[in-house]
Amino acid sequence: MIRLIASDVDGTLIQDSTPDLYPEMADAIKELKKRGILFCAASGRQYESLRNVFREVADDIAYIAENGAHIRYRNQKISVTPMKREDIEGIITMLRPYYGECEVVVSTPGGSLIESRNQEFIDLLTYGYHNAFRQVSDVLEEEAEIIKIAVYRKESIRRLGETCLIPAWEKKVKACMAGEEWVDFMDRSVDKGNGLKLLEEYLQISREETMAFGDNDNDIGMLMAAGESYAVETATPGAKQAAGSVCPGWTGKGVWQIINTKILSQVLTV
Repeated sequence: MIRLIASDVDGTLIQDSTPDLYPEMADAIKELKKRGILFCAASGRQYESLRNVFREVADDIAYIAENGAHIRYRNQKISVTPMKREDIEGIITMLRPYYGECEVVVSTPGGSLIESRNQEFIDLLTYGYHNAFRQVSDVLEEEAEIIKIAVYRKESIRRLGETCLIPAWEKKVKACMAGEEWVDFMDRSVDKGNGLKLLEEYLQISREETMAFGDNDNDIGMLMAAGESYAVETATPGAKQAAGSVCPGWTGKGVWQIINTKILSQVLTV
């Protein structure tokens, strides 16, 4: 019996960079709660952004935010994993020559820090992701617990990410594509799969009682940490290989389809 369902958000559940959950999914989460099944939003997004997406059911779900660097349930902080200072300084120094071509978001448990003055990017964070963020002159001068560094390039960062940014740091930190437009850097221990395992342990739920959905390489660990897992049809080859099955993407409301067919359509027995 499934007791925990974890789903990636951007590219899996909803369109990348958008702020709204479709009504059928919100209703499904409410019905899951009635049946004693917990839904978990697992994303590279920050916690506040995720709460906005799931605002109708925000207090009824768990969160694996920042790819697993920030985990919360019932307004309680379960886990926060900061990055090492030397890694933060090295990554920011590497990224600064790309300013103008790329944008950088530095995440803390309480929100993000940005140096950008690009209004289009600021609007994306404000109205697309609904991020909580603060503009600063130099992120390295801020006294903050940094849990993730994310690099954004409009339309696609994949070539730069896979040929330059990720290879430069993948032996020291967790560096991965987080959608077509983002590259994420976290502490080496951070992974959605590790986050899901921690949540399973915290809730005393087994792998066999867990279902997961994803679309990108940063979802691979999570898909492998669930007894039943699905990659959407638009997923990367790595995500599809890690998943047990393939389902329709966000345009076909694939996550909702599977939950509705496999769980909600089943008659409850007393």
